[in-house]
Amino acid sequence: MIKTTYFTVLLMITSISVSIAGTINNNSWAPSACGNEPEVPVIKQDNIETYNQSIKSINEWQLTANTYNTCVVNEANADNALTARIANEKQNKFRSAVEKIKVDTDAAKALLDKAGK
Repeated sequence: MIKTTYFTVLLMITSISVSIAGTINNNSWAPSACGNEPEVPVIKQDNIETYNQSIKSINEWQLTANTYNTCVVNEANADNALTARIANEKQNKFRSAVEKIKVDTDAAKALLDKAGK
């Protein structure tokens, strides 16, 4: 009993952590744990010093942007997998219900046919 309860709680926690990967609001998906999208730096051409500083900013931005984009892809993949799993479970539940209705209907019809003879 304790093992079953522990497993159930663990499964619920895992489901919750996966299900909060991203959020959908007004037909727009956004990651929830990636932080803010890094702003693209502006290349300044005033002089060689500002240009060099711009290149340094671009290099820093690339590292931050790569980390952000990796996080976005991971969250989107987690959401896609969760959505597909839940949709498949619902479809399987529906198919099972339809099959049960068919079996019950066939059994009832056979009983009525047998009683009518």
